[in-house]
Amino acid sequence: MVKDQRDKEKTVCKSNVTEKFGLIWNCAAELKLILTALLLLCSFATLLQFLPSRFFPFYYPTYTYTTLPSNCLPNVTAVNATVVTTPPPPEPLPLAEVVLDNGVVKRSLNPVGNAAYNFILVSAYRGGPNTFAIIGLSSKPLHVYGRPSYTCEYHSDKENEITSSGDDTDSSNNETVVVSVRGHKILPDWGYGRVYTTVVINCTFPDSDTSVVSNPASGGQLILKAAVNGGFDTELNPTDTILALTEPANSWNISKYTNTPPKYDYLYCGSPIYGNLSPQRVREWLAYHVRLFGQRSHFVIYDAGGVHPEVLEVLKPWMELGYVTLQDVMEQERFDAYYHNQFAVVNDCLHRYRFDAKWMFFFDVDEFVYLSGDDNASFEDVMESVREYTMFTIEQIPMSNEVCLLKDAGKTNKQWGFEKLVYKNVKKVGRRDRKYAIQPRNVFATGVHISQNYQGNYLMRTGQLMKYYHYHGTIAQRRELCRRFDNGTYVVADGIPYVQDTNMTSIAPLVKSFELETIGSRLESTRQ
Repeated sequence: MVKDQRDKEKTVCKSNVTEKFGLIWNCAAELKLILTALLLLCSFATLLQFLPSRFFPFYYPTYTYTTLPSNCLPNVTAVNATVVTTPPPPEPLPLAEVVLDNGVVKRSLNPVGNAAYNFILVSAYRGGPNTFAIIGLSSKPLHVYGRPSYTCEYHSDKENEITSSGDDTDSSNNETVVVSVRGHKILPDWGYGRVYTTVVINCTFPDSDTSVVSNPASGGQLILKAAVNGGFDTELNPTDTILALTEPANSWNISKYTNTPPKYDYLYCGSPIYGNLSPQRVREWLAYHVRLFGQRSHFVIYDAGGVHPEVLEVLKPWMELGYVTLQDVMEQERFDAYYHNQFAVVNDCLHRYRFDAKWMFFFDVDEFVYLSGDDNASFEDVMESVREYTMFTIEQIPMSNEVCLLKDAGKTNKQWGFEKLVYKNVKKVGRRDRKYAIQPRNVFATGVHISQNYQGNYLMRTGQLMKYYHYHGTIAQRRELCRRFDNGTYVVADGIPYVQDTNMTSIAPLVKSFELETIGSRLESTRQ
């Protein structure tokens, strides 16, 4: 009985297998059709990989852009930026050479990647009721050999204006109003740029657009459109759309740009400082110039890597008293421009504080401004005498960075740098670098040694009023400066003639007393 049961199960199983196999066999034609279609599809997809991008049906050899509606613009602070760009075309694979019908071998070039950015936004500031300044970096070759152009747009948010006025009777007018103007570019770096050059773009809107641009109640956004105009590829013309500045409703006051007195009389705009700087040298420089410039002065320090913890300890007392603002600009080291992006930094300082200061000074932290005229004249008296000039330059007195007086040997470790370095270089040269001061409201862009973009008068020779002592190389020396001692009034060191000049030595006790009275003794243990 058991055997019969097993034979019956085998028969049933065999019957089921036969039925299933028959079903599959009957569908063979349909399977062949499906497999053939899949094979053709995969073959076509494989072939597409070896075709250059310009053979694709949806490829177009230029970038296209559209203006962003205001409700798509992010709500960011005044100097934050959003860059909206179209992605570059896909990287093409190597192209095969093609022999044309006439026997000519057709060759192709395959561009890959980007050599430099079209525009790097540094900052943007309002410069008046209807004018703005945008500071950025851009590809140096693009500006030397190309013809990039810029368009400024202001998107005024009328909805904010209606809301702030309390009048919502006509909500249909709650829309963004857009006005545009061609941006005027300024290249202030005198050709010193490297991979990148500094660009200052002036956006001045006509009087007809004043109601849109100069209404604080509405708020708005400043948009920059940067077009390369075939500068890096004549077949491409990308235009990058950049949100340069966002102004919330009622975030600025028009009186700042018309009749409000500046907050400071004198403001120092420093070049970026970097390297292993001497805290003691920074201490001396800051105490000296706070005393010289007075209580209504301010110093803006741009840190490109030079404010290590010991230097920061020197700056802190003056920051706490409101004399110093420290700006961290180490991010700029990503972009290769002249001298740690020095031109971008000084132009940022110019436009950031343009309406906050009566005068701006531009010099370095190893340079000391000195009143060379009447001993009884104060700093305010000297500055009043040049008030009719937009800019004046300051003559340099180069000093030895290692020759000290023999009578000071053994005690120089207790002396300040400008106190013990008393020999000035008198070698005759064609010209020496100058530094300068400006009345910033009349200046549109600036440089390291002078501004070429200003309106008003310029005074070049001020040696009878003001000079500056330059202790080149001392700011980065973290050791005793005096390497040679001499008592002569005239000495020659390394082939360079020097004569004694003790003007700064006589000022040192006054500066030390001023520091002690102002911030106490907290910096007395500062190291070299």
